[in-house]
This record gives sequence, structure tokens and C-alpha cells, in this order.
Amino acid sequence: MRIIAGTKRGKNLLTPNDMRIRPTTDRAREALFSIITSKIGNDFKDLDILDIFSGTGAFGLEAASRGAKSVTFVDIDLRLTEKNAKLCGFKNVSFIKRDARLLPPTAKKYDIIFMDAPYNMGLSEPTLKNLIEQEYAADDALVIVETAKEEALDIPESVEVIDARIYGAAKFWFLGA
Repeated sequence: MRIIAGTKRGKNLLTPNDMRIRPTTDRAREALFSIITSKIGNDFKDLDILDIFSGTGAFGLEAASRGAKSVTFVDIDLRLTEKNAKLCGFKNVSFIKRDARLLPPTAKKYDIIFMDAPYNMGLSEPTLKNLIEQEYAADDALVIVETAKEEALDIPESVEVIDARIYGAAKFWFLGA
């Protein structure tokens, strides 16, 4: 697993020994960022990114490598994310060690929110609902939820489905908040 583009292009990331962590593949992440850039352009410098269920931190670190203004990682176990962030040397990253379903209200708004909960465990829906209720999404935010391709996702009425794509075992839901 590696950073695909930007200032840390080609940088190898540490991978989990724990099979409960299932990183998004390089191929799927490359496709994902291609879709993101088609929707928002290549300029990440003014974007605040929230990477929820961060695992290895690959999504957020990819965004940081592409010049994101800030990246915040959320997970109940941040050890691998923190190691990879340190390995990359990014200074514009922060960490929230917490159950993502129980995030408190925030003053900071995020332009891109990426959620990659463990598949088929019922974590995506309550987390998405909490993020909307606690107002984590900036105006015109892009919210991306990765689920298993056959996994259903109950989307709050206030959220618009922009697109959905399947890559291997994963389905990416692109939502407008």
C-alpha cells in the first residue's frame, strides 16, 4: 500500500497485521481520487478532510499528499494511522480517538468526509446520521461512504446521493451534505 500522488507519491505505508482492518486498495483509492478531482478539481489546498474509521490512514494521507489544508483522523485505535502519518512527516494532521458514532458537536466544518467502517457491522448509518446532526459537513461538502458492495445504506433525507460506484468488494457512495 502506497501514496498514489502528490508530494509523498510512491511512499509505502505500514499495513495492518490485524485482519479486522481492511484498507481500501490502491486501485480503488486511485479511482476514488479520480472521481473526487472530477467533481472538485485538483486543488486540495483549501480543503479540510475528515477520515473516519481511518485504519491505516491511507485516504487522509493521500489527501494530505495532494495538498489538503488539514486532515483529521477518527478511529477508536489510531496507532497505525499515527505511525503512517509520522512516516510521511505531515504537520497538518490531527487525531480524534473516539467512537465515530458518538462524535460531539464541532465548530470545524469539513469539505470532504470519508467513512470506511468495517463491513456489515451496522456502523456507517449511525455515524453518518451523527455527522449530519453534529454539523461536521461544510456547505457543499462531499461525503464518501465505503461499504461492502452488497451492504445497504440508509441515507438521511437531508443528504443527496450524487453517485455510487463498485470496485471489487467495495461500494463507494458519493453524497452531498
